[in-house]
Amino acid sequence: MKTMTAALAALLLGTVASFAAEAWKEAEAGGTKIYTDAMGMTLYTYDKDGKGKTNCYDKCAANWRPLKAEAAAKASDGWTVIDRTDGTKMWAYDGKPVYTFIKDKKAGDMNGDGVAGVWHVVKAD
Repeated sequence: MKTMTAALAALLLGTVASFAAEAWKEAEAGGTKIYTDAMGMTLYTYDKDGKGKTNCYDKCAANWRPLKAEAAAKASDGWTVIDRTDGTKMWAYDGKPVYTFIKDKKAGDMNGDGVAGVWHVVKAD
């Protein structure tokens, strides 16, 4: 019974880790390592967010889409899951919520970097 319980625990742990690993990945842009979502779209942080708290809703969230986290998602390697006031969950890196930008049309686009002086690419370095 102990062996079966240990095997089940290992399987579940591997499944949770795979949810996290599928949400984001590292990429290289201009010699800098950055984070992207699973589709290769650049991830950004917002200076007006607090640590572990998003302030991007409504029109902001329509243009800067939160990187959604599954209900069962767990923290991993500097990545955490935070709750949004609309009842959904999103990923945060180093405590800062992360987003994709509506004007990025293909993987590798970084059109959101520096917008209004408050949006920044999430660097993996």
